[in-house]
Amino acid sequence: MQPLASIPTHVITGFLGSGKSQLIRHWIDRKPVGERWAILINEFGQVGIDQAIVGERDDVTVQGVPGGCLCCQVATVFRSVLVQLLRRERPDRLLIEPSGLGHPAGLLEVLGGGDLAQVLDLRQVITVLDARRLDDPRVTNHSTFIDQLAVADGWVLSMQDLLEDEHRQGVERWRQESGLAPSWMVPGGAKGLPISHLLDSPARGRQNVRGDAQSLLLRRPSLHAETIDSSPGTPEVPAPIAGGAARQNGHGLGYRSASWHWHREECFDLAALDQWWKQLPSGVRVKGVMRTGRGWRTFPLPSVPGKEAQASWRKDSRLEMIWPEDMELDIDGLERALEQCRRRPSGEAGPDA
Repeated sequence: MQPLASIPTHVITGFLGSGKSQLIRHWIDRKPVGERWAILINEFGQVGIDQAIVGERDDVTVQGVPGGCLCCQVATVFRSVLVQLLRRERPDRLLIEPSGLGHPAGLLEVLGGGDLAQVLDLRQVITVLDARRLDDPRVTNHSTFIDQLAVADGWVLSMQDLLEDEHRQGVERWRQESGLAPSWMVPGGAKGLPISHLLDSPARGRQNVRGDAQSLLLRRPSLHAETIDSSPGTPEVPAPIAGGAARQNGHGLGYRSASWHWHREECFDLAALDQWWKQLPSGVRVKGVMRTGRGWRTFPLPSVPGKEAQASWRKDSRLEMIWPEDMELDIDGLERALEQCRRRPSGEAGPDA
């Protein structure tokens, strides 16, 4: 058996809800036939939502590392999980999606150091930016956001189709005023970045972050040393018992999280879930995979009814909320309202469940 060496490795960063997983799914659907991929996903929450949303295939293995920042609390776990993943799957290509609250500079140091430097061929780093949130100081002043800009070789600008014309002009003004100049920038989200951009990405080498971005980092108070009140790095979440939800809480890096999961036999009303989500305050990030009366669906739901994305995940239902720590939320009340969205009996899930 040949030793592992020079595996093309791609790091896709971006703040919470920017569209990282959507970009990865877009590439999976267009990957070269015969090429085997491994995807390692880190999440701030505890139950591994993105791991469930991205989904596995015979030629794509997805491994989750929930509960923290890859270069902070879960760094040791990450390295161990990564080595095991590479040895077990022997992939032709590796994609890594850090948490939207994770500091990628530290992650890149791990990937480029020690024996991993001999195994991984680190390519250009891509940062996905949500165009809707570039005027939100809670995002643009966050040290993680600045770190993501600092390490990026290129930007993918997502959610532009949801903006009015004046806001699109504001995005361009923001880019100019930021003083940052990545090697390239692509609008249009996942659809704007063809698979060739990934496959033909040049090696990153051992370059430092650019000086202009580094100066921004030095002007921001670091959140890097904050602790995350959780048990990080557990790749698999035990299945809950039918009849109730299992909830896990976490906080750190300026945000809080609540993660729920339910037994796979539990079924939810799709319309009720939609109403529950729409009543949440602005600034609350929600994602999940839920078993509904119309089959397994990813969450949140799109604005166009009937366009819900089906999910291949079948192990259990999972939902996660992330919100700024200075926002007051009645989590117990939201959980009670969420439980009211359950359908009884669960056998009503329908033929596509």
